[in-house]
This record gives sequence, structure tokens and C-alpha cells, in this order.
Amino acid sequence: MQPPLQNDDLDLEAAVANARPQLVEFLSHRPEWLLTTSRCFLPGVAMDGLDGITNCKERVSVLLDLLEAAGPATWKQFAQYLCMECDLPLDLEILLMSSAGEGNLSQKPEACTDGSAWSSVPKGFSRRRHRSSSVSDRDAKQQRLDSAEKYRRLLIDSICQRYGSTRAAGAAAQQQTQQTQPLAFKQAFVNLVIRQSKASRLKERTDRPRGDAAGASEPEECVGTAVKVSDLFCNVIASGMTKVIFFVGKPGTGKTMLMHRICQKWAEGVLPQFLFTFLFEFRQLNLLKRKLTLKELLFDLFLQPEDSPDEVFQYLLENAWRTLIIFDGLDEFAANMDVSSSSKGGPTLTSRMSISQLFANLCHGKLLPGCTVLVTSRPKRLPDFLLNTVDLLGEIWGFDHEKVEEYVSHYFNQHSFKEQAIAHLKNNTKLLSMCQIPALCYVVCICLEYLLLKHQMSVELPQTMTQFYIRMLLIFINKQQGERVRDEVTQLNCNKNAIWGLCDLALKSLEDKKLVFYVGDIPEHVKEFASLHGLLTVFEVKTSGTHPETGYAFVHLSLQEFFAAVCLMISNRVDKNYLKKKFSLKSRWTLKNVTKTEFIENFHIFLSGLSSKECRTFLMLLAEQDEAWVQDKQDAILQSLKKLAATHLTGPKVIELCHCTFETQDLKVAQHIGRLLNFKYEFKNFRLTPLDMSALVFVINSGQDLTYLDFVGCLMDIDCLEVLAGCKTIEHLSFRSRRCGDDFAAALSKSLQGMECLKKLELTGGSITAEGMTDLVQALSQCLHLEEINLQDNRIRDPDVKRVMDLFSRMEKLKKIDLSNNDLSSTAVFLLAKEVIACQNATELRVRRDTVIIYFSGSPGKVPRSLDLGWEENTDHAIPTRHVKLCLQDRSLSPQHAKEVVAILQSCPCLSEVDLSGNKLGDEGCSCLLESLPWISISKQLDLSQNCLSVNGICSLLKSVNTCQKMVEVQVSLCRETAVLRFTEDREFASHPPRKDPVFSTDGQQHGEENQTPTASKKIRLTDGHFQACDLEKLCAVLKECSSISELDLSHNFLGDEGLLQLFQFLTNLKMLRSLKFNDNQISLNSVFFLAQSLCTLEHIKTMNISLGHTQVIHLTFWERTRARSTIRWRSNFLAHPKHIANGRCFRLRDCRLGPEDVTRLCQILAQCPQLTEIDLCGNSLSDQSIERLLSFLPYFHHLTLLSIRNNAFSSRCTVLLVNSINLCERIRTVEVRSNENAFLHFGTSMRSQRTSCRVTGCAIGQGQVDELCSVLARRGWPAEVDLSRNQLGDEGLRCLLDHLHQVPITCSLNLSHNRISQDGVLQLINAFATSGNTTEVQVSLCSKATLIIKLTSRDDTRKILRLAKCNFQPEHLEKLWLLLEKCTGLTEYISSNNNVTVQVAGRLFRSLRKNLGPLKISIEEPWVYTESVTNLLDLAVQAYGNVTEIVICKDKTLFQLGVKFPHCLEKVESVVSRLNLYKPEIKHARFYQRVHEKCAQLQELRWSHVELHNVEAEMLVKILLPLPELKKFVLTSSSIKPTEIDALIAGFQNCQAIEELNLGYMELSSVAIPTLVLGLNEMPSLKRLILNHNSIGNDGCSRLAEALRNMHYVEEINLSHNKIGDPGLINLAAVLPAMQNLKRIDLSGNSPSPAGGEKLMEALAYCKCIEELLLSRNGFGDKTAVKLALCLPHMTNLKTLHLQNNNIGPAGGMELTTALVACGLLEEISLSENDLGEGSIRALSEGLPCFQHLRRIDLKLCGITDDASKSLSRSFQQCPSIEEITLSWNALGDGGARELASALPEMEKLKMLDLEKNRIGACGATKLAEELARCPEIQSIRLWDNPVPEGLAQNLTSQDPRLCFSFY
Repeated sequence: MQPPLQNDDLDLEAAVANARPQLVEFLSHRPEWLLTTSRCFLPGVAMDGLDGITNCKERVSVLLDLLEAAGPATWKQFAQYLCMECDLPLDLEILLMSSAGEGNLSQKPEACTDGSAWSSVPKGFSRRRHRSSSVSDRDAKQQRLDSAEKYRRLLIDSICQRYGSTRAAGAAAQQQTQQTQPLAFKQAFVNLVIRQSKASRLKERTDRPRGDAAGASEPEECVGTAVKVSDLFCNVIASGMTKVIFFVGKPGTGKTMLMHRICQKWAEGVLPQFLFTFLFEFRQLNLLKRKLTLKELLFDLFLQPEDSPDEVFQYLLENAWRTLIIFDGLDEFAANMDVSSSSKGGPTLTSRMSISQLFANLCHGKLLPGCTVLVTSRPKRLPDFLLNTVDLLGEIWGFDHEKVEEYVSHYFNQHSFKEQAIAHLKNNTKLLSMCQIPALCYVVCICLEYLLLKHQMSVELPQTMTQFYIRMLLIFINKQQGERVRDEVTQLNCNKNAIWGLCDLALKSLEDKKLVFYVGDIPEHVKEFASLHGLLTVFEVKTSGTHPETGYAFVHLSLQEFFAAVCLMISNRVDKNYLKKKFSLKSRWTLKNVTKTEFIENFHIFLSGLSSKECRTFLMLLAEQDEAWVQDKQDAILQSLKKLAATHLTGPKVIELCHCTFETQDLKVAQHIGRLLNFKYEFKNFRLTPLDMSALVFVINSGQDLTYLDFVGCLMDIDCLEVLAGCKTIEHLSFRSRRCGDDFAAALSKSLQGMECLKKLELTGGSITAEGMTDLVQALSQCLHLEEINLQDNRIRDPDVKRVMDLFSRMEKLKKIDLSNNDLSSTAVFLLAKEVIACQNATELRVRRDTVIIYFSGSPGKVPRSLDLGWEENTDHAIPTRHVKLCLQDRSLSPQHAKEVVAILQSCPCLSEVDLSGNKLGDEGCSCLLESLPWISISKQLDLSQNCLSVNGICSLLKSVNTCQKMVEVQVSLCRETAVLRFTEDREFASHPPRKDPVFSTDGQQHGEENQTPTASKKIRLTDGHFQACDLEKLCAVLKECSSISELDLSHNFLGDEGLLQLFQFLTNLKMLRSLKFNDNQISLNSVFFLAQSLCTLEHIKTMNISLGHTQVIHLTFWERTRARSTIRWRSNFLAHPKHIANGRCFRLRDCRLGPEDVTRLCQILAQCPQLTEIDLCGNSLSDQSIERLLSFLPYFHHLTLLSIRNNAFSSRCTVLLVNSINLCERIRTVEVRSNENAFLHFGTSMRSQRTSCRVTGCAIGQGQVDELCSVLARRGWPAEVDLSRNQLGDEGLRCLLDHLHQVPITCSLNLSHNRISQDGVLQLINAFATSGNTTEVQVSLCSKATLIIKLTSRDDTRKILRLAKCNFQPEHLEKLWLLLEKCTGLTEYISSNNNVTVQVAGRLFRSLRKNLGPLKISIEEPWVYTESVTNLLDLAVQAYGNVTEIVICKDKTLFQLGVKFPHCLEKVESVVSRLNLYKPEIKHARFYQRVHEKCAQLQELRWSHVELHNVEAEMLVKILLPLPELKKFVLTSSSIKPTEIDALIAGFQNCQAIEELNLGYMELSSVAIPTLVLGLNEMPSLKRLILNHNSIGNDGCSRLAEALRNMHYVEEINLSHNKIGDPGLINLAAVLPAMQNLKRIDLSGNSPSPAGGEKLMEALAYCKCIEELLLSRNGFGDKTAVKLALCLPHMTNLKTLHLQNNNIGPAGGMELTTALVACGLLEEISLSENDLGEGSIRALSEGLPCFQHLRRIDLKLCGITDDASKSLSRSFQQCPSIEEITLSWNALGDGGARELASALPEMEKLKMLDLEKNRIGACGATKLAEELARCPEIQSIRLWDNPVPEGLAQNLTSQDPRLCFSFY
């Protein structure tokens, strides 16, 4: 700004010109006032033309021109009036007053003397107060201006002195500045790289990672653009709005240096828009403890005016828009930026505030509004109040390569080796990246200068920043020492104390958040050392208006962090734990709150660097410790570093982690961190420097694992790509940024050439054109493994498509390229389609709106391009193996494009799918395409959906069914705008050229000769078309010509009854029809009768499903018919007596209300239907009369096998009617009525010759219906099974029923469970049981199961069994029970479980059974059995009358069981008891033994489990029980016995001459006990079964047993499962097996042999001809053993059971094994579960299953069975007539597999249980299982737990049929 000019120096014109810019700017904010005022001064001038000028400044300029043109007098009056009315800036007001001269400021213009005109002038804005004298005002303003100008000059001088401007300050000032400033300021200034950044970056708090920042509001292209310092202040205007500029920059990028440079340039006059400039450093503001006013901040802390401070401050306020205030180092501010109090009302100029409040109010414009505030900070801490106030955010990047070279050139300008220094940096990528940080560049230059001066030929620079700082320190020391000391050790020793002090100062000040020190804070020797070597800078510190103090600070904060890190590493006071705590920096790395130590930026990096081996010597010298001490600390840092990698880190934290790792230079640590990060690196929305990239590449290159790199919205220099070129293991590289243009692509191309492992490259959201693509493709051709390229959202345009496609087609392994969102036109898409067809390795073009993706085969394209080859030219060649998919969706293609589309399609002979949906082809375009269809080769599908087709268009589409032989399916829906054509891939059709004539004629002539091209069956679906009967005429005219239709679907239309009738008129023409659907077509009940009649007349109908519910269903299926020969015509109707009519037919009618007359009519029709086997009536609301009429027709349905009436409420009378049906039709085998809603009648194929069943469950049958029901059941003899469970009989109903039981003459099972029976009812039942001669078994339980089963049989059956469980008998009930038992003299078995029978009452039970005539088994299950000792239980046993033949004690089951054989001579129990009581106490024990011996003389079975044998019991067992002569079975399992007693027990086996079965399972027997056992076995000549499972016999014990077994030729069973037997024991056992010719069962499950031992065993088993059961589960034999077993199986012709569960059998062994199983035709049980058999093995097993006519159980759990395998399995299961149990749980069966199994269920007549748990069966599969289960009355359970069946559906299906189990139990 020029100083204001005096009046004597100006003429009017010059004054106006000088004030003009400012005046325009000022008045542009007041255009209406100026217009009104101008009209007063210029009354005769027309101003209407001004309305067209919208720009305020232009309008103001025109008005000022008019005023100036009116003459000097008018202008002066206007200027004087303006100064009087407006509050002008002081300098502008002085200029105007000088130009206007002396005059009356209140005088109105002569031209406008009318007061009314002036009244219209606005008075409301800043009207000035009239003064008495204009001269005095002008003098006051001039004085104020002079004071301000004087202060401005003072500011310029001060800034020049501070920042060393040689042009503005004298040499003395320059010398002083250079002495007090760090060395960096001696260098010539090199401009920094500054780029505009995202404003949203300000929203990144310390509690939010930078990598998670949201997108910016500015266009991304603006972000990252270069910014000049001069451009920052170009828009400074007097708007009254404060402008805030915020600069962020990483440490060392030159922020402070740039601020000094701006101040210096301002002092030189480069920034004239600012009159005043102030610079404050936050690290000095930290020292202020008091509050300040704005005036004190500016004057006391920066520069005090020499005089008139109030005048200067007032001038500042009036010219705030020309004031620049700089705040440097916001990140160094120690106090909290708390501005809460600043928002409580506006601040005043006299208000005292804290620094944070002053700063905030300046930024908000509440103080000094209109000024410019410039702030710098590291990219970390940003106060909340800045979020919405920053006008410009810039990021200081430091240097780029050019700036580095410029800086180095300046640094070495005086050296002869300047070029050598520059070349050295250029050739070292890492050093060059490091030098892009100016502070580090300075350090590198210092080191490089020192080394070049000392060793000009060989220079070896440090590798890391930490090493550079160490070298810099040593160089500084060396320079001061000169030539006197050259040894580094000596240098450090001489200065060790000073360095120690400097380290302590650095660490303590960081911990105290103190960055500026006073003289008293620093020891003198430390201050001298640091100042001498340029480590501390000296400056003035002002805290008030008094004299300044001297302050000290480290020349850079990073240097302070370095010395603080060294302090931690060398201090004896710092142990490893404290060091880890300091390094972990949890708040910095993992927590998201405010950091604990804000001033730490490089601290952790220096600590990491000091942990490297290269720094160990330096630390040892400073710490005066040995290597182990230092290494211990270094290891602590490395361990902490490894742990940090295991936490969740955002992108910036990963980069910091890489920096730390790089500093360590430890490859093992880098490899460990790479593994923890999974070699996947994602970076979002932050800037990456070349130094960052160098650290990242170091970590990546440390290992050999393939890496994924993803950069999203990251700012980065092109130099970063040069660093990235050194990374060899990148597999996936992604860049997403609009800044990625052709220059970026060119730079990236140079880096890609070395990425040999690259498989996927993404360059999305960029600005890359074909030019950039050319560079990329040339580079990518060297990436031999590249498979995918993503170029979405770039700027590839139409002319570039062919060029790009030609380039990419040459990349051999390329599989995918994405060109989406590149604004390609339809012309470009067509061109691209042609190129894809021409490119022989292209397989698919997928275009949808802006999505454009091309897929390639990934194999070399050696076949020449075939764009110009037509179909006709290739008709003699075989169809190529290549398949091309072409998708052109939603491209607005019109009929005009149809011909071009056809030409493209015809040019490709290998199309598999074509998708043209979502276009506008219409009828015309689609017809054009369909007419050409015979000349277009499509192997799978053509999609014409959403192309505006009408009914006429659909007819044209259907006509193509005749013209195109390969078409197999047409799917059309007008409502859903669907039109899809599918084709066959059968080469029989593809090998012939298309025919031009229709395949089928229209006049019914013969259909070709026998050598005619075969015709594929067609599927036509015309659904959701809103077709009506009139439309059907057009459709039928086309459809009747298509006699090859196999499936026709006309669902969801409006065809009605009339349409159905029309359809059936031409149905006979459809000779290949297999399925017809007519759902939702608004038909009536009349159509139901019509369809039923059609079932009778059209005998090729297989099934007919009809529903008139909310969703109407009509689905007909037809039998498959063979084609007629060429000499035979098809008959005109279906009455040709087909040969397959005997297969049976089905009629299903649902949700259709039928009255009695309707039922009669329907039955009359169906009775005429030949071979009708199933009628299903569901939800038809049939009344009792309707059901009675239905049942009356049963005798006329001669072939019926199932009648279902479901979801129909039955009355009690109706239930009896249904039961009575068993008397109406003799073919009925089962009548089942459930819950008064569902009834199923199963029919046999012949008259009454099989057993019948009647099941009426959950029907609320009570006492009143019993007589009628029994009368019905007895009419033709009771059924073999009667199930009345879950009814309401009660005790009275039971009594009534028992009265009828004596009339039952045949064997019958009666189930009365869940009928509310009480204890009294049970006693009634027992009374009937005792007196009845035909009741053989009664089973009662009154617990939650509520079981009550009665079995009746003929008189010659001697069995009589009574089972009572949980009846909760009270004493009075038990007394009645004993009396009833005394009457039951023929009882053979009595089982009592938890009936309150105490041990005292048990004796009474025995007495009640004393009159029994035959052998009796008594079982008692009560809790006291567990607590009573064996002795007491034996005492109880001898109280039983008769001879004891069996004693069973199972304490785990609380079971006490006796077998009693009654002698011919009866002896009263009372006499026995009294006799025992006569003995004296001393001989009572011996007499007890004797009594046991006498009572158990005929003992044959002794079975004890979970008992505790003490000395007495063990002695009695060995001496009394075991030697009994008739003992044949001894079982002792899971019992507790002392080691000495077990030895005696085993030794006692030598006296067991008659033993046939010995079971010592779960007895913890080791190999030590086996020798004694062997001696006993040798004395058991009759032993047949030896069971020693779940012990620890081992190899040695097994070998000894094998020797004993060698001579035991009668043994039939050996069980050595779970005995830790390995190969040695197994091989010894195998050696004796061939001699055991009576062996029938062997169990070796759960041992530990190898495949070799398994093979030996299989070889031996081949000689065991009688083997029936082979149990070898859980041995891990593997495929080799399975193959060996397969070779041996043909020799095991008697094998019945084979268990190979969990044996690691794979597909190879499984195939051999399942194939060989067919040799074992007697197999009854197979378990191959938990083996990964593979599809081939399951298929082989399926082929062999029909050979197993005796197979009852098969377990294929966890065998990986899929839906495909289930098809063959299901067919095979049907051919296993004895199958009872199938386990397919934990497989991969879905709905398809469930449907296959469900269809097979009715054929498996003996199946009882199907386990499908833990599969993938959904609603569809479960529903199908439920439907078929209704046809299978013998099945007891289908388990479906943990399948994805909706809970509501599962409950519904279970309620319909409880045999479906979805629960886990």
C-alpha cells in the first residue's frame, strides 16, 4: 500500500482514480442507497438502464462514472455528503475529503433542493454524527493515520530483524539474527509444495481415525491442487467477514519456516493488501498464565507502538480487513482449547480473556472482524470451534523431487562436489523419499556434506531417520572439536554429561508439556553445549508489556523427541515395564479419546529406531552399560511393536506402524507384523508421502506372501509410485481417486513392470483416458499373472473402445475388465460387442445402463479374430468349445437398433446367453430378432424382458417355437414384463443348420420320416399376462401347432371356465405334454366336475391337483408316452388304451366347499376313472352327510390305495362313521383319524387277508362313545391294532372298554395312552389282567408320557407281563396291588419302576408273588437301589420264594432284578424268615453265606454294574457266587473294587467252569491284570463271549489275550473296543483269528492302530467264515485298510452287521468298499457315518443296495451327501424290503433331496425311522415329507431338528402329524 497523499500533491482526477477501487468495494454493499443518492445529485439523468445490470460492482461503477462526468462540483458535493453520511474506513475517508476540499458537509446539492427528494434517501446505515468543524475531523483522522503508518514501519523493521531480511535490515541485524536462529535459516529459501485439502479433514478429531473421515463437500478434483502463497490472500476485501486459513503439515515439512517467510515477504512489500502482520507462536503463548485483552495480545506480546497506542489500535479496528494475524503451531498449545465462556455473549475490546478464548473469538470474527487469521498445526489436534469457520484448508507437503534437488543445489552451491551430492540422492530412492521432508533434508545434507568432505570416493549414509539424527549429533560435535578428536567414542565420552543433561531436559519438558525454557531451566553446561552445536535456539519471550526475557527451545520439536527417546533408552531409572508403558501409547494407537501427551509425534518412531542393532553401540557408550543391558531394552521395544500389530489399526496407524518397523531395520519383526496384518493394507482419505510408502514397502518386502493394497481417496505424489515399484509381492492393487489421470497412469505404468505377482488392478473413480490406458496396457503385459482390471468411472470415450479392447485382448491370463461408468454410447457398446465376439478369449460382455464388464477365459487367445466370419462359413466345422454371454440391458435400444443387434448375434456362432432386457425393442424389434432366430446360435438363453411386448408380440414369440428346433422353454409374463427363451445344448440339435420351414405342420399330416431331426420337448409358461378367453383364441391358434410342448403353464390370467374348456379342446394335439398348470384363472365349481370328468376320459392324466382357495391351483401331470413311428398317426383323442395305465392315478381337491350332492356327483364321476389310486380331499368343509356319502362309494373304487380327508372338522358321529368304513370295504387296511380334523384310509391290494389297524387319536372320545366304537370294531372282528391315545376315556371309559376286551378273539394291541387314567383305573386294569385269559401284557406309566398299552393274544400264549412305571402309588394303592398280584398266578415278568416301593415293602411284594406257578422275572427300579449295599440287596434277594436264577444290580439305572424259579414243593416264606432269625449273632454272618449259597444254587446269570465291592462282598462273590455250577453269564462293569480284590476276583475265574459269557467292561483293567485273567480263561472251556471293552489293556495285554484265545475254539464274540490297542497287539490278535472258526462277532472300535495294522486284521478276518458282526468304528484306518477290507468281504458271506464309523475313509477307499459290499447279501446293518466318502462312493453304494434284501438299518451320518446323491439313494432304498431305519443326518441335503426321499417313503413298507437332522431342508422339503408321510402309516418318526424350516411351519406340520419331529431330544 502506498502512503496516503496530501491535497497539495493531488488534483481531482488523480484523487478519484486513487480512491476508486476502495470506493467501489465499499458501495457495492450499499447499491440501493447509492442509486437513490445519485438520483438526487443527477435529477436530469435517466437511470432506467441500470435495472439490467445484476452485478452490484458493475452498477456502482456505472453510477460513479455518471457522478464524475457531471463535473467537479457535483463530485465534490457527493464526496462531502458521502463522508458525512457513511462510516468510511479512515484511509478512504481522508482520500475523499482531500479530493472534495473545504466545504459545508451539510450542504445539499444545488440540483436537488427539494426536501422531499432527500427524505427518500436512506438514513439508516451507519449515519455519522455532524461535527462543528470539518477541518478538525480531518486533522484528527490524519493524526491517527500518521500514528498507524509509523507503527507499520516499526513492524516492518522488527520483522526484518527477526527473520533476517537483508533488504530491509542492516548488516548488524542480519548478524544478530543468524547468531540466534537455527542453521536451517542460513539456507536460501526453497518454496514448499502446498496443496489444497478437504475441508472435511477438519472434522477428524483425535477420537476419530483419519482413515475413517467422510467424503468432502468440495469436488475431489479441487482437492490436492497446488496452492501458491500469494493466492491465499488475493481475495482480501472489506467484507467485514473474518477469513481463516488453516495449514496442516507433518513434522519437519516447514510450517514455521513458511510463516517466517510470509512475514518477511510482507515486510518487503510483496503483500500490499495487508497493512499489519502479527505472528504468534503457541509454544511461547503456553507461558502466559494471565488473561489478556486483544490490545495487550497485539502490542504487549508482539510489538508495542512507540506512541499513541490507542490511535493505532483504533486504526487497526477500522482497517481490520487489512490485518494478518498468524498463529503458528496450534498442536504445541499445552492448555485445553476451552472456549465455552466465549459463547456467553459477545466479547468487548476491554474484555480480558485466555489465549484460547482470544484465538477463538478472532477466528469467529467476534474480535477484529474482517481480519485474516492464518493458523498452522500438525495434522492431529483441531478444536471443535474451527469446524465451520475455516475458509481454506491447505496441507504443506514439504518438498517434491524438484524441490529436493533445488534445496540440495543451494546447500552445496559452494562445494565442488555439488553434482556428486545431487546424483547420490537421486540414485537412492529411500534417501530421496526422506529428503521430501525439509527438516530431514537438512539433516541428510549435513551428513552428506560431512562424509563427502571426509571420503569423497565412498559415501555410506545411514538408513533410518534415527540413525541420521545420531550421525548429525556426532557431526555437530566433530565440527566443533575440529581435527583434535576423531574417535566417536572419545567425542561422546567428552560430552557425555552434557548429552545426558540435554536428554533429561527433553524428556522432562515433554512430560510437562513444556516447549520453551528460561535460563534457569537449563544447566549452564547443557546450555553451552546445545547452543554451541546449534541444538537450541534463542529468542525473546514477551509475557507482558515489560522488558522481554530470553527463551530457549530445541530447534525443532522432532529433535526434542529424539533426545527424549534416547533418555528412556540409556537411563538406569527406566526399566522394561516403564519403557513398554511409554512405548505402547495406547491412547495413540488404540483408544479414541484425547491423547495423553499431545507433543509426541515421532517419539515412538525414534524409540523403534533406537532398538535397531545399528544403534546399540551408540547407546552402550552413552549408558555406560554392556550389550546385554542395552539389548534387553531394545527387545522390550520390539515386543511392544509386535503387540501393536495385533490390535485393530486404521490406515494411518498402519503407516505409523510401518515407520516404526522400518526404523528397526529388523526383517523378522517386519515379517511378523505383515502376518498379523494378513498382508492386506487398506488406506482411506489421508495423504501418503514417499517416505510413508518406503516404510510400507519395507514391511511388504520383508516376506514372500502375496499382498493386497487398497488406496481410497488418498493424496499422494507421483513419487510414491516410484517407491511402490520396489514391491514385488503385490497381488491386488487398487486406487480410487479422481486425481488419478493419464499422468498418474503413466507413472504407475513404470512401477507395474516389476510387479510379477499382480493379479488384480483397480483404477476407479479417476480421470484416465485411452492415452493413459495405452501406457498401462504396455506395462501390464509384463504382469504375467494379471487376471482382473477395474477401470470404473474414468474418462474412456467412444473412439477409444476399439483401441482399449484390442490392447486388453492380448493379455493371456486376463479374466475380467470393468469399464463401467465411462459414459459409453450405444454405438460404443455395439462396437464393444463386436470386439468381444472377435476376441477369441473373451467370454462375456455384461452391459446394464452404465455398467460395462468384459470377461475373458484367462487362456491364451491363439485363435484368430473371427469378426467377419458368418454362420454359413462354419457349418461344416464342429461347434467350438468357446461360449460367449452377451448382455445389453437397459440401453434404450429401439426397433431401429434391431437389425444391428441381429447382425452382431449372427456373427457369433458360440453364444450361450443373450440378455436384451430393459430396452424398447417392442413387438417390431422383437419380431425382427425372432425371425432371424434360426440363424442365430444360442445354446442357453435369450432374455427379451421389459421390451414393451403385447399379445401380438407374444404370439410372434410363440411361433418361433416351431421355427427354432433348439428352443426348449418360453417364459412370458405381461404383468412382470418377462420374456425369456431357453435353448438346449444338445449337440444332436446343434449339429444341424437351422430349418426355414416349421417343424410341425398345421393340417395334422404325418410328422416327418424316421431320419428327421429329433425335436426337443418344449416348456411354455404364459403367466401373469391378464389373458382373457378372447386372447386365448390367438394363443391357441399358435399353441396347437406346437405338438412338442412338454410343460404348459397358463397361471395367473383371467381365462375362467370358458378358457379352460377351449384349452382342453386342443389338448389332444399336445402329444408330448407332461405338465399343465392353470392356476389363478377364476374358475368355478363347474370346472372341477369338468376336470374330474377329464380325468376319466383322458387316460394319460397321471395326477390332478385342484384348489379353489384364496390361490386357485390347477395342476395336471401326464404319463410319458413313446413317440409314434413315422407310419403311425397320433389318434385324435386319448382313448387309445395306453399300456402304462396300470401305474395308478391321483385326484387332489383342496379348499373347495362341497355339499352332499356335490360329493355324490364327484364320486359318481371318479368311480368311473380307471386305475384311480389316491384321492386327497383337503379343506373342503365336508359335513357328516357328505362324508357318509363319500364312504358309501368306497367299494366302487377298486384300485384306491389312499383316501385322505384333511383340514376338515369331524363330529363324534363322523369319527365313528370313519371307523365304520373298515366294515364297508374289506380292502381297507388302516383307518387313522387325528385330532378330529384329519383322516387317512389306507387300502390293500387284495381282500381281507392282512392285519388291519384303527387309530383314532386326539378326538375327544369319552365314555359315551366307547360302546358304539367297540360295537363297530367287533362287527367284523377287532383290528390287530387299535390306537385310542390322546382321548378323554378316563377311568370309567377304561372300565367300559375292559368289559369288551374278553370278546376279542385274536391278537390285538390296544394303545390307551394319554387318556386321564388314575391309580384306581390302573388297579382296575390289573384286576382285568389277572383274571383275563387273553391279556398277555400290560404297560402303564402315569408320568408325563402317560403310557397305557394292552396286548391281547390267543389262549396258547403263556406269556404274562406286567409293567408299572411312575404310578405314584400310595400305601393304600400298594396294598390293593399286592392282593391283585396274589390272584395273578401265571405271571412271567413283573417290572416296577419308581412306584414308591421301598426296600421294606419289597418283601411284601415277594410274598404276593409266592403263588406263581412258573419262572418269574422281578424287576424293581427305585432310588434306594443306588444307596443300598450289595450285601443288603443280596439279603433282599434271598427273601424271594423259589430258587434264584438271575441277579441283576445296575446302580446307574437303580435297577434290582431277580430271576426266580419255583420248586414243586411249596415252602412258606415266613418259615424261612423265622428260621434265619434263630441263629445267634456270632454265626449269623456264616449262615447268611450258607443261605445265599442255597438260594442261588441254580444261579445262571450274575450282572452287576456301577456297584462298590468291599472286602466282604468281594469275598462272597469269589467264594460263593462264582463257583456256582450253573453260572453261565457273569457281568461286572463300571464298578469300584480295590486292586487286591480285583486280583482275587480274576483269580477266582479259574473256578468258573460253566461260564459262557464274561463281561468286564469299564473296569480300568490294565495289561498287568491280563496274565491272571488268561489263567482263568484257560479254565473256561465253554466260554463263548469275552467282553473287555473300555479298559486299558494295550498292546501287551492284547498279545497275551491272543495267546489264550488261540486254544478257545468255541468263542463266538470278542469285544476289545476302546483299549488303546495299536499295531503290535492288533497284529498278534489277527494271527489267531483264522483258527477261531466259530467267531461271529468282533468289536475292535476306538483303538489306535495304523493302516498297516488294519490291513493285517482284514487279511485275518477273511478266514473267519462265520463272522456276522464286524464293529471297527473310530480307528482311523484310512483308504488302504478300506481297500483291503473290500478284497476280503467276498469271503464273509455270513456278515450281517458292519460298522466303520469315523475311519478316515475317503473317496478312493469308499468306492472300493461300497462296490464290494454287494458280496454280503445277508447284511442287516451298515454304518459308514463320519467318513468323507464322496459322490462316487455314494453312487456305488446306491447301486448295491438292492442286493441287501435283509438290510434293516443304514447309517450315513456326516458323509457329505448332497441332493444329487440322494436321488440314487432314494431309488435304491425303495428296493430294500426290510429297511427299518435310515440315518442321513448332518449332511448337505436340501429341498431337492428331501423331495426325492419323500417320494420313496411309500415304497418302504417296513421303515420306522428316518433321521434327517442337521441338513439344509427348508419349507418346501419339509412340506413334501409331511405329505408323503400321510401315506406311510408304519413310519414312527422322521427327525428334522436343526433344518432351516420356519418355526411356524414346523409347528403346523407337527400338529398335523406328530411323527414329524423338529426338536432336539
